[in-house]
Amino acid sequence: MMKDGFGREIDYLRISVTDKCNLRCRYCMPKQGVEVLPHEEVLTLEEIFRVVRIMESLGVKKIRFTGGEPLVRKNLVKLIGDVNGLAGISDIAMTTNGLLLEGHIDALKQAGLKRVNISLDTLEPSVFEQITGYDGLARVLAAVDAALDRGMQVKINCVPCRELNDGGIEELAGLAREKAVDVRFIELMPIGCGKNFHGISSEEILERLERQNGAAKKELPTGQSETAQYYAFDGFQGRIGFISPMSHKFCGECNRVRLTVDGQLKLCLHYDNGLALKPLLRQGAEDDEIRERIAAAVKEKPRAHSFSDKTAQEHEEQRKMVQIGG
Repeated sequence: MMKDGFGREIDYLRISVTDKCNLRCRYCMPKQGVEVLPHEEVLTLEEIFRVVRIMESLGVKKIRFTGGEPLVRKNLVKLIGDVNGLAGISDIAMTTNGLLLEGHIDALKQAGLKRVNISLDTLEPSVFEQITGYDGLARVLAAVDAALDRGMQVKINCVPCRELNDGGIEELAGLAREKAVDVRFIELMPIGCGKNFHGISSEEILERLERQNGAAKKELPTGQSETAQYYAFDGFQGRIGFISPMSHKFCGECNRVRLTVDGQLKLCLHYDNGLALKPLLRQGAEDDEIRERIAAAVKEKPRAHSFSDKTAQEHEEQRKMVQIGG
């Protein structure tokens, strides 16, 4: 099992397979988009699989594919199937905006995808278009139903912002009453375009939901590295979750690292340092050398992020979330 310098077991790898996205969510990407990487700077699917295989040998068990929008990457289903064939990988998940999900859902399930997180910030069509730049709410909701119909675990990820979706929080939470989905509210982090908006705290949202739905029952964490705190409301099929990196840091239980689309092993969202894997992959390094370099880099994983510390400027991440991996 791979451990960092603070004794945390690192068994979760989040992989950004593309920096391209078919939406323009305002807290994530400028309206004009961002300059995408040249094709030759992007890791090939074969290179990604090699990293996964090496990290599996170090004890990584859980994989999540992200982007950008992961489903715009060609042949992603094959990569998922290859990863699913590794004996040590026990869980494969994806975070998606849902626009392309319904058309791929059967192939994804057959390849080994078990869980899907769908980014959705409102149930109001006009607000959805204002946030994302696209009239696609109906397609996203159809994807939610399609995933549920195939027996997948579905979570809805919402980023509450004062300026964007404050008025529709209670309605969105109601999805967990109507469907067997977990609706999770994720506190806005001041990264990239997120610095231009004001997030809403988990405490405020919980208070608002309890005023509408009665007292919530707080659930005990099911795993040591669980980042979300879940609550059950009477009459709800699903749960309400809160991921609170700003008001309640969970860094002490962090079990993850990230692989960016250009091959950086990123140790913490807040900081821009890590291990550049692409040169190793393309300059003839053997698996054993890459394995040793990864294990050594993980030892340098920071104790915690410092988003709330205005003086913490050294190595602060300047890229936008779509470039890092959601």
